[in-house]
Amino acid sequence: MKKLALLVVSVLASAGMQAQIMTPQPSPAAKLSQTVGLTEVTVEYSRPSMRGRTIFGDLVPFDKIWRTGANARTTISFSENVMIDGQELTAGSYAIFTKPTATSWDVYFYTDTDGGGTPAQWDESKVAAKTTAAVHTMEMPIETFTISIDDLSDTSATLGMLWENTYVGVKFEVPTDKAVMKGIEKAMAGPGAGDYYAAAIYYMNAGKDINKAKEWMDKAMSMTPKPAFWQLRQKSLIYAKAGDKKGAIAAAKESLAAAQAAGNDDYIKMNKDSLKEWGAK
Repeated sequence: MKKLALLVVSVLASAGMQAQIMTPQPSPAAKLSQTVGLTEVTVEYSRPSMRGRTIFGDLVPFDKIWRTGANARTTISFSENVMIDGQELTAGSYAIFTKPTATSWDVYFYTDTDGGGTPAQWDESKVAAKTTAAVHTMEMPIETFTISIDDLSDTSATLGMLWENTYVGVKFEVPTDKAVMKGIEKAMAGPGAGDYYAAAIYYMNAGKDINKAKEWMDKAMSMTPKPAFWQLRQKSLIYAKAGDKKGAIAAAKESLAAAQAAGNDDYIKMNKDSLKEWGAK
């Protein structure tokens, strides 16, 4: 009977037939997203369970590189550069590998995120950062492998790994102060040419205060060393809508000259049509 069952499976496989029944995965996938300060952190991993097994020192051997989960490589992504144990990790994604011992884990952030399990050939040049974290023993066992982001502050957090009676935490720091100070400096310096330009265009298109749009466009152009033909085109339209036909014609002529120099036929035609409409001589 057993041989017959094996034969049926073999025939189905050779015929390219696939099972239509969905069944639970033994190590289901999980995704964790957390904002730390102003940095977005995302962890993707699979979660094996103990199921009566001894984990560390047995299922997960000591002193050997572990994939830190199951199935595809566990990955962590940062939207900004972060610091781990004095080492800078540039924004991007990394595979997390660990080497557990009874008292501490070596934790590796590896640049090659593809594939499942540990690399067939470990490449030290792909280790973007490495740190060692102490093992903390927990009284309550954790049945399913869990990754957490704990101890949140504006400038740091702890990447936690929990399974069986073990907790290991790796602190990382995020550049919140740098980002906030950059924003403050920009705000205190006042709007830039792009801000004034965007606001002017929005006001014109949204039918808002056209005189305010004209004011903002003038500020944008005064802050732009050499306005482009497409910027001058928008300036002419705002002036025309504000009733300043003379200013609109002057801006359109500037835009036309710049468009001709750039060889942009579309803007050449649009400016000529507007100049004709506005009775330019």
